Amino acid sequence: MKPILQVLDGQILKRPPIWIMRQAGRYLPEYRELRSKAKNFLDFCYRPDMAIEATLQPIQRYGFDAAILFSDILVVPDALGQKVSFQEGEGPRLDPVLNIEGLGQLKSAIDLDHLAPVFETIRGVKSRLPASTAFLGFCGAPWTVASYMIAGKGTPELAPSRLKAYSDPVFFRRLMQLLEDASVAYLVKQFEAGIDAAQIFESFAGALPANMLKTYSFDPIGRIITRVREQRPDARFIVFCKGAGARHDQVALATGANAVGLDWAVDEIWAAKHVQKHSAVQGHLDPLLVVNGGELMDQRVDQIIEAFSQGPHIFNLGHGIVPETSPDHVERLLKRVRG
Repeated sequence: MKPILQVLDGQILKRPPIWIMRQAGRYLPEYRELRSKAKNFLDFCYRPDMAIEATLQPIQRYGFDAAILFSDILVVPDALGQKVSFQEGEGPRLDPVLNIEGLGQLKSAIDLDHLAPVFETIRGVKSRLPASTAFLGFCGAPWTVASYMIAGKGTPELAPSRLKAYSDPVFFRRLMQLLEDASVAYLVKQFEAGIDAAQIFESFAGALPANMLKTYSFDPIGRIITRVREQRPDARFIVFCKGAGARHDQVALATGANAVGLDWAVDEIWAAKHVQKHSAVQGHLDPLLVVNGGELMDQRVDQIIEAFSQGPHIFNLGHGIVPETSPDHVERLLKRVRG
């Protein structure tokens, strides 16, 4: 069995398998060259020939233990009929959805035909992956995606979406339900197309007050996982709740995740005791240590591996790799993790 799937099934391996978030991205010169050929970022995501190549580039260069689908969490609102674009140097821009009337302008269910290029990409990557390499799909968690749909862009502390949850709870819950349903349908199709496991990205868990975390993050993710498994009983999931802090120990119990992704701020000694007893863990090297590289990075890698050595562990970063990272530092990282 593929090493990452072994870990997701609860096995403890001698050395942890490794992949890194945003491993197909701007730190690679071959990615930058490929990206220059696309009209825009969404065009890139919807071009199977390009998305296949982008997905495979870090596998060909480094031999990571998993490939992750090259796409974006905002293809879901795009497939719901919201206008989505990406501004160079500024990030995503969406026409904000602010009330029940705005919600009525969207489609009542996700348009999976609109996402056919994504499923074609999955099939194309699957046929080209080494036998030992796992293939991960993904989607954004409803809270994270809703925050973009309401604000129309990324915002500090997610004030617009938090305020909507308070001021217009009927609208907010309907939007969250629409995203929950859309995520289930999207993930089922990803599994049908050939992914081995999926990661759910809750990129903004840290913006939620403690009393709202279960209601708007853990519970919707848990329902998504349960509903996908009703159709795909073998579906494995990693849930990454950035900023969940000391509530990372609740993630697997609340969602049914096979593995809990940890951000770089989590204490690994605490996580080994309180999180790893419930599920595999994934993480959680600070991405800036890979920018720095050298012996300091090596030492931190060793500390993380040692801390999680008594339980199932997938090595990863505590968030996505940043563009200014040297590819040589990534090569050194892999060699260190693999001993």
